[in-house]
Amino acid sequence: MLWKKQTYDDELRLLADADTLAFGGVGIAGTLLPATKAYFTVEEGLRQHGDALRPRLEALLGRATPAGRLYAAELLTHADATAGRSAWQQLRGQGGEVKTFNGCIMGSTTVGRYAEERLRD
Repeated sequence: MLWKKQTYDDELRLLADADTLAFGGVGIAGTLLPATKAYFTVEEGLRQHGDALRPRLEALLGRATPAGRLYAAELLTHADATAGRSAWQQLRGQGGEVKTFNGCIMGSTTVGRYAEERLRD
């Protein structure tokens, strides 16, 4: 049986276009958003395809939606702590608004505020 090589194109597109940042289920039903599912798929792929995915994630830092940039920076942090820190420093000071979910609690932040918090971690 032939297996299709995973390119992560669809997942990276979902991350690039994300309008909400959530790392778990949202709402009372705990539904995973498509971008959250894509995040977990790419996170798993970093173990085997990190060298190929890293430049594609770095590219998202400059062209994705505000939520997409934060997803990319989180993934870069998982791939390599130094790359992650560099991503957070790049995003620090950016003002794009981001809708967030923590369970059924909706909130908002900015790219820069989120990056500052991650740099303090």
